[in-house]
Amino acid sequence: MPLPVITVEEMRAWEKASWDAGRQESEVIQNVGRMVAERALKLTQAEDRILVLAGQGHNGDDARAAVPHLLNRKVKVVEVSDPKVSFAEIAHLLARQPRLVIDGLFGIGLNRPLSTEWIQLIDSINAARLAVLAIDVPSGFNVATGQSEGAAIEAAVTLTVGAVKRGMLGEGAWNFVGRLEVAPEIGLIPCPVATADADLLWTVAEDFELFARRRPVSSHKGAYGHVAIVAGSLGYHGAAVLATRGAQQAQPGLVTVCTQAETYIPVASQLQSAMAHPWPPLIRLEEMGTALVVGPGLASKSLPQDIKTTVKRFWRTLRQPMIVDASALDWLDPAPIPADLIRVVTPHPGEAARMLGVTVQSVQADRFAAVRNLSERFGNCWVALKGHQTMVGRAKGPIYMNSTGNPFLAQGGSGDVLAGFVGGLLAQPAFQADPGLTLRYAAWAHGAAADRLSARNKPWTIEELPTVLGES
Repeated sequence: MPLPVITVEEMRAWEKASWDAGRQESEVIQNVGRMVAERALKLTQAEDRILVLAGQGHNGDDARAAVPHLLNRKVKVVEVSDPKVSFAEIAHLLARQPRLVIDGLFGIGLNRPLSTEWIQLIDSINAARLAVLAIDVPSGFNVATGQSEGAAIEAAVTLTVGAVKRGMLGEGAWNFVGRLEVAPEIGLIPCPVATADADLLWTVAEDFELFARRRPVSSHKGAYGHVAIVAGSLGYHGAAVLATRGAQQAQPGLVTVCTQAETYIPVASQLQSAMAHPWPPLIRLEEMGTALVVGPGLASKSLPQDIKTTVKRFWRTLRQPMIVDASALDWLDPAPIPADLIRVVTPHPGEAARMLGVTVQSVQADRFAAVRNLSERFGNCWVALKGHQTMVGRAKGPIYMNSTGNPFLAQGGSGDVLAGFVGGLLAQPAFQADPGLTLRYAAWAHGAAADRLSARNKPWTIEELPTVLGES
């Protein structure tokens, strides 16, 4: 089940309700310590050095509780109460290049500007350019305001406890928080903020345990749909290939790509099981498939006008699910559409800004509002606003933050793979019943594939992304 994203006040009330119910704070600290240690062990190897910075508050208690579980590591703990006193020792230890620094200096209670001495200490830690695991929140970051208090730790990973706090999700938090992960089961009572009532939810892997259903042994390709993809133009043929390969990873019954005449040969020559047709196709698109993807690689200025008018018409009338991406997003008219149609747009921030007539900065400053506004403007469609922590939602109802992915998805073609994958899923009748869950799964699996590739610790390209997309 997705986790509600909560405020600092809601976190404090949750903790108080837990203590009132008889939960022991000392036990929760021990649980957090074990979870921090488990994550630290995955970030390091045997005999690696780990530097633990423990402050005076409960964040420091969590850090200290992790130490006994850091087995087969060379651990040094520095108790930091006065940054001026500890500065020289920490500088010496940082110079020894520990594999990991565990940040337990400040927690979510920080609500005032840091002193000059604290700022200097945090700046020196950041300047060392070492991997940092922040406990709950990067020290120096105010999760109530979503801003640093003069300086904040730039973590590689932040393991937040209980639930994600809202202030950690804004653009101003990203470079401090790093990769955001959650340790939800720390020994508190169930979260008083009900998932059903939350407007912002954090996606977790367990949301999709039953998603990939086992297929009956009597299956045939006709039972799993036919996705049609309109993609590729002069100079942009690769997008059509990537979208098609993304669709194939969803394992629909059939995949057909319709591309411009000048790109037909380079596209068709790179595909085997997928069918390929030059535009305009001899088969009527509305009769061909059970889902339609339009947009990847349609950026050529020589595109025929009929492709744009067809997209506009299909957006209003096509009975099958329709996914619009890339250049085709600019062709959509802001207008109501029948409520029973499944419509999906997958813009990156620049495309979202053009669709809304605003700046990219304003989209990034309030991505939540951008999702709401895009959906409302384009007929209550489903929106996957790509980027760091891709957001999935509509004009009303919860919006979901994606928890997978990494900066190496910032390569041309990444979005083409995602659009094709979404189309390959929504072509299948079993995945049309809950298009929101299907879209969330697509975003999660897309990011997880990038994480899997990056775990190899060597460079990878988008051509490799479809080869691991959907793996468990």
